[in-house]
Amino acid sequence: MAATILSLPKPLQQLFSFFPLHIYPAVPTAFKASAVTQPTLWVHPPRPAEEPDFFSSDVECLKWQAYLALRGLSNVALRWDISSDGAIEGRLPNLQVPARESKDGGGELLPAASIADWVDGQLGEVGPLEGYADEAAKDESRAWVTLLEGNVHAALILFHPKPITLFSLLLPFQPSSRPIETMLSPPPPPLTGLSSLLPAYGSHIDRPAVEERYKEAISSLSERLGTDKWFLGSACVLS
Repeated sequence: MAATILSLPKPLQQLFSFFPLHIYPAVPTAFKASAVTQPTLWVHPPRPAEEPDFFSSDVECLKWQAYLALRGLSNVALRWDISSDGAIEGRLPNLQVPARESKDGGGELLPAASIADWVDGQLGEVGPLEGYADEAAKDESRAWVTLLEGNVHAALILFHPKPITLFSLLLPFQPSSRPIETMLSPPPPPLTGLSSLLPAYGSHIDRPAVEERYKEAISSLSERLGTDKWFLGSACVLS
């Protein structure tokens, strides 16, 4: 009785007969993902050169390469055969780490914002001074980090072309992880003025001013670092 109630009317059956549904078996594949046996940092590829190196051509990726090296992690592998389209939120770097609970050995993929926490989990806490000689050195380090993440980072992003990916082409107005406007102090004015009929949008970036701030910051940093092996007499670099 239930089958009769749920059966389709004959006119619909005749219509659907022109569009038969075929179910095909799964296509076997010889590809098998290799097990992750060591932490692997996904980065943009290095610049083409006569003598190839392992330094990424991307500012963000190079920053985290240096971070891992300065924290003393020597067992981290590199991959630059994966584009930003395959990264978390379309942004590199990502850190792929082995996961014991993963049955297929695929491990876990971490965004850049989680790399520092993962490193702390591997090496353990370093104490309230975070490796610096005293509280004053720690506070001064925070000031230098702010300078580097601001004027220096902004200049490197501004004068380095952003890699073009499929993700950026499909979403040309996607927000970046750190817009250059947030790195500059004071923030740049909008492209449109108060008397414009158009609403305020975009930013007017003064490239010569950004370059000048960059030169001053690098000069000050070089003078402060001197010949010391570690910045501000610290045992390691954490930021």
